[in-house]
Amino acid sequence: MSQNTTSTDFPGTSASGGQSGSATGTASALAQEYGGKISEAASQAKDFVSDKISVVGDKIKDLQNADFAEMAENAKDYTRKNPGQALLISAAAGLLVGLILRGRR
Repeated sequence: MSQNTTSTDFPGTSASGGQSGSATGTASALAQEYGGKISEAASQAKDFVSDKISVVGDKIKDLQNADFAEMAENAKDYTRKNPGQALLISAAAGLLVGLILRGRR
């Protein structure tokens, strides 16, 4: 008769519960695994930030070439079409400016 035993896959343990390998070997393997995961996450973060920086750069270029009179006219048209949203946006902007100025005192 044979008994089926379940094994937990903990690093450095065998089915009999003993140590397989040294503790430093296990710690080194875990450190390498986590180092790889951290490296991958850092690479993804770098790519994300690079994409966002390019979008911001494009927006800045658009603003440098923009006609401010045209932008003001577009803002007026938006306000006429969406008065509720325009009111909320202006209130939020006023609150933000108020908090910034209050923090300087």
